[in-house]
Amino acid sequence: MRAERDARLRSDAAANRERILEVALAELTRSAEVPLSTIAKKAGVGQGTLYRHFPSREALVLEIYRHEMRQVADTAAELLRTRAPDQALREWMGHLARFAMAKAGLADALHKAISASCGQEKPGHGQMTEAVALLLRANEEVGTIRPGVTTDDFLLAIAGLWQIGPGENGQARARRLLDLVMDGLRTGAPGAEAAADGAS
Repeated sequence: MRAERDARLRSDAAANRERILEVALAELTRSAEVPLSTIAKKAGVGQGTLYRHFPSREALVLEIYRHEMRQVADTAAELLRTRAPDQALREWMGHLARFAMAKAGLADALHKAISASCGQEKPGHGQMTEAVALLLRANEEVGTIRPGVTTDDFLLAIAGLWQIGPGENGQARARRLLDLVMDGLRTGAPGAEAAADGAS
């Protein structure tokens, strides 16, 4: 009986946490200064519950970003299971672009949170690096991208995504940028050279 009650309490706590994150993402995207009391009220929890999960505004903002980055990173493995490596890479880049533009409104809150936490690197960076490494390795193994591209090379190449706002031309600009990056990755790819030799 006690085990069932404990399991129910853990389940309720997890549900509260997810609801707080969901509401906080929407509210902080609208305004970096939204009161935590407003987030708690809209999430249907007391302020004490919010503070038990997230002891400060900075902790809440950093966890939102980490949570969202984890979801984008996890998409890499899912795409590789169902797509050719080069298709998986390009599609994943599109996911990342949508994430970057959707989070433009959260930039102020995130900047303040990172500053308050002594300038740590953005949360989720390790997961993102692992996802990129997985995609690049899969493509290099089958010869669909040039050899020797590092995760740092790739992340620098797509850094412009974070400068594109969510306006009406944002998606089109992101597509052009990512197509250019993809063309660059394919230039000198062993698979492309083999296909060209076979066609001649």
